[in-house]
Amino acid sequence: MSRTTQRLVDETDSNCTSPPVVEKTNEDVVRSIPEVYVTQERLSFLQSEDEPPITHTGTARANKAVSTDSPHGTTKDNWAERNKGRTVLQQHCLFFDSDDDGIIWPTDTFHGFHKLGFGILLSLVAVFIIHANFSYPTLPTILPDPFFRVHLRNIHKDKHGSDSGVYDHEGRFMPQHFEDLFSKYSSDKDYLTIWDVTKMMKGQRCIADPIGWGGAFFEWLATYIMLWPEDGKMRKEDIRGIYDGSVFFTVAARRARNERSVKN
Repeated sequence: MSRTTQRLVDETDSNCTSPPVVEKTNEDVVRSIPEVYVTQERLSFLQSEDEPPITHTGTARANKAVSTDSPHGTTKDNWAERNKGRTVLQQHCLFFDSDDDGIIWPTDTFHGFHKLGFGILLSLVAVFIIHANFSYPTLPTILPDPFFRVHLRNIHKDKHGSDSGVYDHEGRFMPQHFEDLFSKYSSDKDYLTIWDVTKMMKGQRCIADPIGWGGAFFEWLATYIMLWPEDGKMRKEDIRGIYDGSVFFTVAARRARNERSVKN
């Protein structure tokens, strides 16, 4: 039964009585109870009813990473429109598919990580972790691929446990779960520190899921190394850009400009 407070407003005039109008508020949405402390420690996101920036936060978006700050997804360089034929998870991988053939080779991953500022050793480690674990589930056949390629058509099969839950099992983007990251674990709602991420990984951990634990650790560690915020705060918009992949192009372009300026 819904806990939404309903107030019946009767509008009458001298000639007729109109039907009652139901006004809904979220005042009675119970997000925590004192008997269970963790519900008070990690409050779920509740959107304001006063002109909400996005509607249906609980509905997964197939091709846009929308948030309260970016209700239309990534609009820079027309990103969302240009990639409307791809799921958000496929967009996340697009940077590493340099020839846009839907297949990511280990060499693609190596060059992609290197462009993002990872050294040779860390790029090789990323290749091993990603392709050793994520190649087989995406293959179109039951036979393993000796080249350990990742097929983006089936990238949704690479979803693992103990993650943030922002991607659903079809590779769509869940606005509610994205906002929950900051509502539950953020020190200030618009950024995450390394300590916030540590709390998040602990809070999202599933039982008996070593692959998921390792995957979450690798993904967030790589995110922090790539963004490397000077003040230790990974901004909400940058993290959203990780999910739809747009920030990879931004970081790579910035690094390329910096390298050219150093040479000159």
